[in-house]
This record gives sequence, C-alpha cells and structure tokens, in this order.
Amino acid sequence: MPVTSRPSGLSRRELLAAGAATAAAGLAPHAAAAAPATPRPEPVPAFELEEMTIADLSAGLESGRFTAVELAEAYLQRIAQLDAQLGSVIETNPQARELAELSDSERRAGRVRGPLHGIPVLIKDNIATADRMETTAGSLALVGRRPAHDAFVVTRLREAGAILLGKTNLSEWANFRSSHSSSGWSGRGGQCRNPYALDRSPCGSSSGTAAAISANLAAAGVGIETDGSITCPSHICGLVGIKPTVGLVSRTGIIPIAASQDTAGPMCRTVADAAVLLDVLAGEDPRDPATASLLGRAPMRLADCLDPSALRGARLGVARRRFFGYSPAADAVLEEALGALARAGAVLVDPADIPNADDYGDEEYEVLLYEFKAGINAYLASLPPGEGPRTLLDLIAYNRQHADREMPYFGQDIFEQAQRKGPLSDDAYRKAREKCLKLSRRKGLDEVLDKHRLDALVAPTGSPAWTIDLVNGDHYLGSFSRPAAVAGYPHVTVPAGFAFGLPVGVSFVGRAWSEPVLVRLAFAFEQATRHRQPPALRPTIG
Repeated sequence: MPVTSRPSGLSRRELLAAGAATAAAGLAPHAAAAAPATPRPEPVPAFELEEMTIADLSAGLESGRFTAVELAEAYLQRIAQLDAQLGSVIETNPQARELAELSDSERRAGRVRGPLHGIPVLIKDNIATADRMETTAGSLALVGRRPAHDAFVVTRLREAGAILLGKTNLSEWANFRSSHSSSGWSGRGGQCRNPYALDRSPCGSSSGTAAAISANLAAAGVGIETDGSITCPSHICGLVGIKPTVGLVSRTGIIPIAASQDTAGPMCRTVADAAVLLDVLAGEDPRDPATASLLGRAPMRLADCLDPSALRGARLGVARRRFFGYSPAADAVLEEALGALARAGAVLVDPADIPNADDYGDEEYEVLLYEFKAGINAYLASLPPGEGPRTLLDLIAYNRQHADREMPYFGQDIFEQAQRKGPLSDDAYRKAREKCLKLSRRKGLDEVLDKHRLDALVAPTGSPAWTIDLVNGDHYLGSFSRPAAVAGYPHVTVPAGFAFGLPVGVSFVGRAWSEPVLVRLAFAFEQATRHRQPPALRPTIG
C-alpha cells in the first residue's frame, strides 16, 4: 500500500496521517456514502442551570435551593432533550440518582466532602468505572468487558463527592485507529457534533466531553489528551481545557495511547471550574510511576490561583513561526487577544519562536505506535476473564469481522502499523523517544522560555471548526498542541473570541509543573475578556 508523504512539522492529526498507509483498501464497500444528515434543530429550551459554575451549584446545594438529586435529574433531563442532536453522551449512569441521594444524605448529616460534593460530572468513555456503565473507548469490541477497578481519577471524583452522571462519546480509540478518521465518530456512539454548528466537527478525541459541557449537559467534564485531545475540542467548543504536566494526574485505569504523553484533565466552562476539578484529579498513585514526582511536592491548590490581576508584568512570548498562518480567522482572533493581554499589563515578547518545533513529528508518531501496542496489550490483558479481544491483534481481527459497524467510513491503518512494531526495548523506539525529549524540552520549550525569561508562551489553540466529513476525514489545518504534548508540559486553552460564530481559543503553555502560573494567566485573561458564550445548536454557521 502506498505511503502518504508529508512535510515535517505537522500537527498530531496530520502526523497520524503521515507515515500511515492510506486506508482505502480496508474500507467497507459503502465507505463513500455521504455523512448522515445534520439533525433537525430543535429549539434549545430554557435551562435554570445554564452556565452555572461549580461555585454557583455548591452555593445552591448549601442554601437548600436545590438538592443533589434535583441537580442530577435536571442535567439528565437536559441530556434527554438535547443530546439526540449532539451525540455527545454515550450513556448515562443508571446509578446517578442513587449517588445523588447518598450525597444529599451526607450533606444532611453535616458531611460535605469538598467543592465537588453533589456536583454532576461527565467523563470520557475511555476512563474505567467498575460499576454498571461500560468502558469501551467507543468501540463495540469492548462492550460487556467491564474493568474490575475504577480508574484512579474516578476514585478521586467519588471521594470528592462528585456525581458520575455518565460517559461521553469520543473519537474511537482516542483517534488512534485510522489516519482518515472523523473526529467525534465511534462505532458505539456514532458521530458527535459541534454545539455551535451541528454540521461542524467537535474535534477529537475528547469530543463528547467538550460538546456536552459546552451545551450545559453537566457541570464539568473530564477528557484525556495524548496530543490535542483536550485542548482542541475545548477550544473548538468554547471551553477552558487544561492538559496537565504528565504525572500530575494518574493514568491508571485509562485506556491508553502512549504512556509518555497520556494524561487526564478538566474541560469546563470557566477557569475557576477547571482549577477546582484539576485539584481533585491530581494526586500521587503508587500504581502509576509517573506520579512519583508528586512525592514531597506541595499540592498546587489551583483554586487559590485565581488572580484577576495576574497579567500585570507577566512576560508572554508569542510563538508565531509555525503556529500562526494556517488559519487567517484564528490569527485575527489571536491578534485581538494579544491586544487584550497587553492592555491587562502583560509584556509581550513578539516573536518568541520555539526552536526545533518542526523537527520531531516523525519521531513522535514512532513513539506513539510503539507505546500504543504495549499499552493496549497490557490494558486488554488486565480485564477480567471473558470473551472478547485480549490483544491489539485481536482488535484488528474484530474490526475486520465487524467492518459493517466498526469500519463503515474509515479503516484501521494505524492499528496495523502499531501491530508491526516490536517491544519498547527496540533501538528505534528508544532513539525516537530520546530525540522527542531533547528537541521538545531542552532544545525547545525550555530554551525559548529561558532565553526570553518568559512566564508562558501564547498562540492560537487551533483553527475554527471544520465541516464533518465522514468520507474524507478531518480537514485539520494546525494547532499548538504538539510541543507541550511531546514534552509532557502543561497547556491551558481559554476562549478568545469567535470567527464566523465559531469559537477560537488562546493557548498558554509553560514549563513542567507550571500549572499555577498558567491558571493565573488564563483566569486573568478570561476575566478581562469574558468571551465564553453558550451555544445555540444552530444547524450551520449560515
């Protein structure tokens, strides 16, 4: 099969297509069928809880304005009313009311676990729950293969008193199955849609979390990122998204792509909500060695980092080369955002380009292929005994046997490439990983941040949403996700404005463990501009 050629320095969505054989030979016979018609828009009903923050909801619970049961039922009703148009929630939790009743009883007894007590939260369907919900990464191959244990982040949410309202749709296998995929499509959940224009992509892979939280289907959501899967859907759906430093949040119980880059993170309507949620998710886990860096480190307490004056005197570098220019619409929004940052007192170093940003795309892809094979084989082997795939090779065979449902639009060329890789002891893997670390960290982000004495770098998070195209796949122009993703450094995106009625985000990227700095900057920008607007579920931008 021919190999797609590409220039160096493309984004994750492009690099997944790069070096990947074209998927045409693996498609089912009806792969060229047109995308399903955009759902007929229904009027968005008035919603008492619309745009309420976690603090608002907590105050309402404390005052007795409503109970946790009433909150859960209100959001479940909202899902029933709207999600047929969005396709964002893959299943609701049959135990949600039971959990809410327990929350109310604890509150009546004077036990309030924290700011998330009684707050309904949605999580992505590649985060394990040992309950009556499924954990499938959107694939029919894992239906019924329930894990024996909660993911560590689920344990943290339960301990904090959050109500697990349900699981969200996603790009199947976190967008690591095919180089021609449509973001937000899964065999189990179908196509998720953008709440600002239903014919537009929600980006991936945490597409369902983004669409649901933006449309006020829950108070807050949890996504997973390897390279852009929190930040892209957050910016495209008008949310705040935080991709933490790898190791701040445990990966235990999360269906993996790559151990060196995977992390869970918050996707919320405000910076304050994201800070509260990340404070809960973060924590050392003996089962995840990456979190060992937290031992002896004081908790970040991001909810205490909400300073509206934090931009005064902050040194921000504008990462122009490669991260501007692919989308004139995004560039225009970001120029306005730069003006707002300057007016708020920030010192802009413009440009402050990232060295070597174009020089490790091939190596990142190589690392992801190797680590995916190792990680998915280990995850599948950890599931309780039963029928179903136990290895990546088994998944490939399952998809071929069920191509009419699993591969109606695109194939599994990335799966097949990963299967051909050897163990993580291979020289090819070790050399690729070493190059990625060197060029993304010491010779990349660290170099530019140190050279200009910067608090953070800023750039457009990505382009406005493209139209959904199940025939040809995503029309992805570019993003700012890769440097922080490969380095394992934190990345925060905040709504920065609109282009043609579609959200565009501004990104703040900093050093490892600089979440407190980034949250301060993001909060100050948010408070100075207040660009977040709830979506109206329009059929198109016209």
